[in-house]
Amino acid sequence: MTDTDPLALLDIARTIAAEAGTLATAMRDDGISVASTKSGRLDIVTQADTAVEALIRGRLHELRPDDGFLGEESGEASGSSGIVWVVDPIDGTVNYLYGSPYWAVSLAATAPGPDRTRISVAACVYAPALGAEFTAAAGHPAHRNGTRLRANDNVPQDKALLSTGFMYDLATRPRVLKDITALSSHIRDFRIGGAAALDICAVAEGRIDGCFQRGLPVWDYAAATLIAARAGADVRGLGGGAPSSPLLIVADKNLADTLEPHLV
Repeated sequence: MTDTDPLALLDIARTIAAEAGTLATAMRDDGISVASTKSGRLDIVTQADTAVEALIRGRLHELRPDDGFLGEESGEASGSSGIVWVVDPIDGTVNYLYGSPYWAVSLAATAPGPDRTRISVAACVYAPALGAEFTAAAGHPAHRNGTRLRANDNVPQDKALLSTGFMYDLATRPRVLKDITALSSHIRDFRIGGAAALDICAVAEGRIDGCFQRGLPVWDYAAATLIAARAGADVRGLGGGAPSSPLLIVADKNLADTLEPHLV
């Protein structure tokens, strides 16, 4: 029987994320360029995105041949174990292209959940240029480099530091600007980092109080939301439901409750 223990899956995620981060770093040091675009002229793919995902996919097939796979660059493959790996080879591709250290490799092992949904059971978000490895497994605490994480709680809305981001689809940007306008007079300040997984992990470690995002594909948040949840944050979508592409809110429950009415 294929092992589905979350800690065993986490060990694999950490090992492969480290290998993927080494390759991405080497390719960045050698110089990279845009290989293509995806949904629009701003949604870029570098040679490193495809090479790193190929490494991750190949290593997972070696170690977990019965698992499924869903990757940002190479799509979906079915498996028989019930485990599906959701992978973003380089979260924050534009940051990576421009030489910013704020990018990461993101791997999540997901298992069947209620109502035909999938839930993340092991996660690693590895940011080699920051020297940061964020990890979590179902039923276990979240960590950064082995240190247990705890999200900020009991933060009043007017003292809250939030992050958000813009999608590459220009048509979606007015809605994000509307969100920022709606919240700007009610919170402390905003940050826009350009790497959704790391923004969500920042909530887990208390560097920001909350994060909201619109239009995120699942590979951007599958790993990071488990890390945030295991650090005590509330993770929700529209109407308090499961996280999804239309809306994702990550914050202490009380703060999320006060933010959500501004975002509907």
